[in-house]
Amino acid sequence: MKVLVVDDEADVQPLFVQRFRKEIRNGEISFSFALSGEEAVNYMEQHPSEIVLILSDINMPGMSGIELLRQIRGKYNTPPPVVMMITAYSDEENYQQAMQYGADDFLTKPLDFSALKDKFKTLAI
Repeated sequence: MKVLVVDDEADVQPLFVQRFRKEIRNGEISFSFALSGEEAVNYMEQHPSEIVLILSDINMPGMSGIELLRQIRGKYNTPPPVVMMITAYSDEENYQQAMQYGADDFLTKPLDFSALKDKFKTLAI
């Protein structure tokens, strides 16, 4: 399973690599990382059918995660990637917007990596 993690915090990449090292080593999952919504859109344009799951922070400078979600849902629908939104702020407005634009899940920071691994296992990918 190919996962694109979109977050403007650079320390997210080593954290995911550490938490999923066994799954990465076994070839069960691979990650790509984007530091902005714009970078994620560029990556998706270059690899349109490669990404199966996107984990995106909501609050980022420039393009927000909500805007990224809106663009993904407008462009990529065969097959559509699973999109999980991540935020440090569990507010109702972000949740409603994410669901309105077609998010598959809404997670809050700090991430519970055990629960996230369970979610990955339930995806029919």
